[in-house]
Amino acid sequence: MSRQMTLEVAVPERQVVREETSAAQLPLATGYKGVLPGHAPMMAEIGTGVLTFKTGAGDSYLALNGGVAEILPDRVRVLAATAEPAPEIDRERALRSLERADKRLQMENLEIDADRARRAIARARARLAAAGSGAR
Repeated sequence: MSRQMTLEVAVPERQVVREETSAAQLPLATGYKGVLPGHAPMMAEIGTGVLTFKTGAGDSYLALNGGVAEILPDRVRVLAATAEPAPEIDRERALRSLERADKRLQMENLEIDADRARRAIARARARLAAAGSGAR
C-alpha cells in the first residue's frame, strides 16, 4: 500500500490544491474525518471548517465551506463552494466579518436571518483558524 495519496481541492473558478499527502483531515457536514492512503471509497458532504493535510514541507491548511468530497484509496477530491489556503486569508477582513455577523446575531430584531448570521460566523471562524494554523 502506498504511503501517499493525491489531494485535489477545486472551487468553481480554479484548482486550489493538487498535492501528494500522507494524511488529510476534512471538515465534513457530520464532523471532521481523518483520511490516510488506502481509505475505503466514500462520498461525503463538506461542511465549514479547516482542511489540514501533510506534505514533505509540513502541515498545510485551507478554510473550506460547503461542497462534496470523493475519497478513494489513492486520492481525495474536494469540490468546494469556497476554499482559501491559509497564506491567502486576510485575517483583518475575517475578523471584521466575524464581528459583523456576531453583532447581527445579537440584535433582537426579528428581521435578522439568524441562520445566515450563524453560517457567516462559522465561515469567519474557519478562516481565522486556518490562517492562525498556517502562521505557526
